[in-house]
Amino acid sequence: MEALNCPLLSVNVRVWHFWSFVLVHNWRRYISIIPVTLLNVFMFADLYRAWGNIEEVIINAYFAVLYFNAVLRTLILVYNRDKYECFLTGAAKIHKELRNNNDETITKIVDTYTKRARYLSISNLILGAIISSCFVVYPLFTGERRLPYGIYIPGIKIFDSPQYEMFYIAQAVLTFPGCCMHVPYTSFFASSTLLGMVQIKTLQHRLRNFRSDIANEGLSALKRKLHQLIEDHLRIIRYVKDINDLVTYICLIEFLSFGLILCALLFLLNVINVMAQIVIVVAYIFSMLAQIFAFYWHSNEVREESMKIAEAAYSGPWVEVENSIKKKLLLIIIRAQRPLEITVGNLYPMTLEMFQSLLNVSYSYFTILRRLYN
Repeated sequence: MEALNCPLLSVNVRVWHFWSFVLVHNWRRYISIIPVTLLNVFMFADLYRAWGNIEEVIINAYFAVLYFNAVLRTLILVYNRDKYECFLTGAAKIHKELRNNNDETITKIVDTYTKRARYLSISNLILGAIISSCFVVYPLFTGERRLPYGIYIPGIKIFDSPQYEMFYIAQAVLTFPGCCMHVPYTSFFASSTLLGMVQIKTLQHRLRNFRSDIANEGLSALKRKLHQLIEDHLRIIRYVKDINDLVTYICLIEFLSFGLILCALLFLLNVINVMAQIVIVVAYIFSMLAQIFAFYWHSNEVREESMKIAEAAYSGPWVEVENSIKKKLLLIIIRAQRPLEITVGNLYPMTLEMFQSLLNVSYSYFTILRRLYN
């Protein structure tokens, strides 16, 4: 339960705890996962039914993929609950240890990144709630009977009363747990990487100042301090590896689906003329970009800052120490040359260059589709 009280993680963990995805197991898990999964199945059935209608297929495919990602994230979270709970507990202990440090600089680092993580988590939930509300409200302004998410159930006339009203209310209600299944995972990724940044920044600070009290310390004390720095470096390496093990395959699904859906939505902007539709499609594109950018930005920060550990070790007061300490510092520098990376399916590092390449590929396919369509 330590994760519930960790200010850096608590926003997302409390949402998961409410729906009993982690730390507890009760009925809330089933009233969220099962109905949302059924809704997603009916979405894919509707894609098959509407095949050939470009506009309808693209919009419905966006929602189908969005909810598929939400369901997949949650199923992986629940299936690997023990791993996630172990990680969250360890992360909470690390945060508490660093927060209770007597060093003012380290305390400032912890507070800065904690505020940033909480701001991101809360703003993501608010943004998700606003966009989800747009999903639900938009059909009311189309002037015809439409559901927030296209679904197809064989043998049922969805747009006849009272079925239409019942399905509309059901989808409006399921939008809330769907949002809670999707958004907190993105925020969890951001918060976890920010805690990694706290550890890396702390290690950099300590390496630059590990001889600050050398006048009052003997050689043995200095060696103990350096051994602790090496342990901290190894802990950071394990921590980033644990994050990667938890999220790498989710990132692969995001990578494969993001480019296709972004290309399709850009193409849709080229063929629709109704202002309300243009606004809602732009909102869809913005939400996708914001989500995927959060993954790549924070992963890139961890990668870049991990390589600066070598610079911090070299910048420290090592000139006048004995050779055994210099050799250990050299080992830290050598290891820091290999960046700590969060990868896409354990294949490619998640960097801003990779994000830019993904955008370029999506736009290239969009221009090809537009040329063929015209």
